[in-house]
Amino acid sequence: MDLRAEACGTEAGIPAHSVRIHRNIWLGLPASGLYWKDAAWLAFGVSLNAHALSELLPDGILVQVASLECPLSDYRSEAAALAMDGWLHQQFAVRSSGAGVTYDLAQGRFAFTWGQTAQPFSDAPR
Repeated sequence: MDLRAEACGTEAGIPAHSVRIHRNIWLGLPASGLYWKDAAWLAFGVSLNAHALSELLPDGILVQVASLECPLSDYRSEAAALAMDGWLHQQFAVRSSGAGVTYDLAQGRFAFTWGQTAQPFSDAPR
């Protein structure tokens, strides 16, 4: 998956239609739009690092996504979370979220793990 994004301060304001992830941690989606699953998984990818980002950048941050592209032959919406997680780790000195993926040959499918989070999008405690 090819993610293009930039980190922006929040002092100039938050663009309309941005998503608040945690406190002053925001996700801005591309003007061209995204599929809803991609947007949800990108937000989840930011949330995996939100507490660490809040500590590192107490004044806040806007992660503005310019584009997210993936060949349809390789498409898995969950990969958007891993792409965001990886991008954040390239940009900032934050501890690993523990997110990852392996291929389960016996089952013939990818197995995603989310560090401390057992059930993405659940309101249940971790």
